[in-house]
Amino acid sequence: MDFERETFHLSGPLHMTYVLWDNPYHRMSVAASLVQGVYILERDRQEKREGPNVLAPPWWTFFHFRLLRPLIDDVDSSIFGAIYEFKPPSSQNNDTLDRSPRYVIAFRGTLTKSDSVSRDIALDIHFIRQGLHQTSRGDIAIEAVRNMVATVGDSNVWLAGHSLGSAMAMLTGKTMAKSGMFVESFLFNPPFVSAPIERIKDEKVKHGIRFAGSVITAGLTIAMHAKQPKDLSVDPFAALAVWIPCLFVNPCDHICSEYIGYFEHRRKMDEIGAGVIERLATQNSLGGLLMSAFGKESEPLHLIPSASLTVNIGPTHDFKDAHGIHQWWKPHLRLDHKLYKYK
Repeated sequence: MDFERETFHLSGPLHMTYVLWDNPYHRMSVAASLVQGVYILERDRQEKREGPNVLAPPWWTFFHFRLLRPLIDDVDSSIFGAIYEFKPPSSQNNDTLDRSPRYVIAFRGTLTKSDSVSRDIALDIHFIRQGLHQTSRGDIAIEAVRNMVATVGDSNVWLAGHSLGSAMAMLTGKTMAKSGMFVESFLFNPPFVSAPIERIKDEKVKHGIRFAGSVITAGLTIAMHAKQPKDLSVDPFAALAVWIPCLFVNPCDHICSEYIGYFEHRRKMDEIGAGVIERLATQNSLGGLLMSAFGKESEPLHLIPSASLTVNIGPTHDFKDAHGIHQWWKPHLRLDHKLYKYK
């Protein structure tokens, strides 16, 4: 089964014989395939596949990319990312090429194989504890993105990631945005640190829980700032609002599904006149506030001001399918799309 899912001609998007770069489905499918390429690069390394036995290259060569270089973790020497360069054939006549990237930096998620699982899970825990920005893998990723953007400009680079890799892409994207560079980003099943409230069926109960959480979070934020005075009129989210990453979530995946409620709750709070409360709550987490209370630094990466949110509303067999990268290049997907801009 692993071999079939890793092999491009058995499970890849073979139906995409051409790419229209202004087509959201095509852009999504290409980005997801390049992320899968990083997974298979690491699997090739773990399985010691070489020469004609490697499975990774078709995941990028099919779309006319070449592997510029892999990104290597300094702790376990695993491949966690890759930098791709787009090299379309000179004969290709496509009016949408101006929407294509020159480079894509992609990050894989957690691999449950002995060669990499301990390091990946340690990084998952760092993310949950809001400390991914303090890890060496995060430093390597930020340096790679910063150098590429400095060389070719932010408009020529895409970021892409899945699961833990989405968190890594979120870290690098937010870092660039804070410096005024806005990199187009494709984040598949990005983890959200929260109880899975979205799974509650009763809408009134869901809204009540979220409303109470917003009031508590906003209250703690004000209390924390009273002890450590800051100008509450300065909204750090406003500086990031121009960056609008593309988020791809599945409501059956409890790891990422809370993004649906996160943005919808913000809209509802504005509608009922509680926008001021939500502006404080939406950019702070209870966990982060508690860590700050104990003098520990935290960075709630999952909290973002704006997003283009795509939800897979089609049938899902199980959690593995709901969280998997393969779903994002399947044909005939049922997708719901909403744009959320922070005001």
